[in-house]
Amino acid sequence: MTIELHCLIHDDNPMIDLNHVALFASVVEAGSFSGAARALGIPKATVSRKLASLEAELGARLLHRTTRKLELTALGRQFYEQANAGLSLLRAAEAQASATRAVPSGKLRVAAPIEMGTRQLMDALPEFLHAHPQVAVELMLHDGFVDLVAERIDVAFRTGRLKSSSFVARKLAPTRRVLLASPSYLRARGTPTRLPDLATHDCIVFGASLDNATWRLDGPRGRSDVQVRGRVAVDSARAALRGALIGLGIALLPAALARDELEDGRLQQVLTRYGVDGGGLYLVYPSNRHPSAALRAFVDFFEPRLRLR
Repeated sequence: MTIELHCLIHDDNPMIDLNHVALFASVVEAGSFSGAARALGIPKATVSRKLASLEAELGARLLHRTTRKLELTALGRQFYEQANAGLSLLRAAEAQASATRAVPSGKLRVAAPIEMGTRQLMDALPEFLHAHPQVAVELMLHDGFVDLVAERIDVAFRTGRLKSSSFVARKLAPTRRVLLASPSYLRARGTPTRLPDLATHDCIVFGASLDNATWRLDGPRGRSDVQVRGRVAVDSARAALRGALIGLGIALLPAALARDELEDGRLQQVLTRYGVDGGGLYLVYPSNRHPSAALRAFVDFFEPRLRLR
């Protein structure tokens, strides 16, 4: 390891040469001057001279030299342990800086819920791939739990309430579900103003059956169970969104999923004090000390585009 800072200055007094410290660590790890010289590709005499310079700078002996082996002095062992920890941090900083300069390349395995992957990720992928021509994406769409380690996933989008883990998790949006309907439906059927009004409306039921459909909603007085009725049941959030758009009734949907439709007025939120708090939408990836350039490029590209404003 080569450190370009030849000395550090403190209180106007020159301190030790960091290259000498790195060389000392190499001698300890190799167990001999000759082993360190081979590893570093420099003459043995140079290793010996620079180590002597380090000891002179410190004013203390670090190694006992014998014809058979080298042994650390008590001070040398303490110095090695502390200096090696610092060198490790410097190597990590160097690796991170190198990764920052690296061109993103290679394959990224990405996991996402079906609706989100089909709609938002696929729509944005062409721009990402055009910006990073050496990156390829393997997109796995699944609404159930995906084991990121077993499936070798580089980055995933997850919804709900995350448990603590060894992964980095960036919250992109709350996944609060809200009550939505199209303006045409509301003009025809009226806008509900109280929770009991839902009993007189067509509701798009999320599930396999219309029987005994109940929405458990959080509101100003806590949680309320409301039995709803309707003429359409679906098992896809995307289908429920489409049903609300074409006027089939009121749907209980994640606000993030209907962001565009709410912004352009194709859907309106009703009974705004009621909904379901569902945690959040998260971008999740392993907490590697040095994420790859491709992973960092993916996160930097998609995080601002998917973050709910």
